[in-house]
Amino acid sequence: MKALPALVRLHRWQLDERRRDVAELERQAAELQAQRSGLDTEMAAEQTIARAAGPGAFAYPGFAQGVIARRAWLDASIAELNDRTAAARERLDAQFRELKRYEIAEDNRQRRARYAGERRAQTTLDEVGLEMHRRRAT
Repeated sequence: MKALPALVRLHRWQLDERRRDVAELERQAAELQAQRSGLDTEMAAEQTIARAAGPGAFAYPGFAQGVIARRAWLDASIAELNDRTAAARERLDAQFRELKRYEIAEDNRQRRARYAGERRAQTTLDEVGLEMHRRRAT
C-alpha cells in the first residue's frame, strides 16, 4: 500500500504549514503588544514633559487623543490576532489528530507485514526442521 506513506508525508507537511501559521500570528501579536508598550512609555514621557509646563505643554491634549486612538486600534488588532491565533491552533490540533490517524494506520500496516514475514520465515524453518527430522529417522 504505497498511498499511506504518501498521505503521512502530506499530512506532516500540512501540519508544518499550520505550525508556521500559528507562529506567524503569535509573532504579529507580540509585535503589536511591543508597539502598545512603546506607546505607553511614550505617553508617560510626554506627560512628564507637559507637567513641566514648557512651551510644548499646550500640544499635549492633541498628542493624548492621538495616542488614545492608536492604543484603541492596537487593542482591537491584538484581540483580532488572538482570535485568529485561537482558530489557527484549533486547525493545528485537527491537523495533528489527522496525521496521528495516518501514522497509526501506517504503523499497524508495517507491523502486520513484519508479522506475516516472520510467520513465513518461521513456517519455512519449521518445514526444513521437519524434513531434516524425517531424513534422520530413515
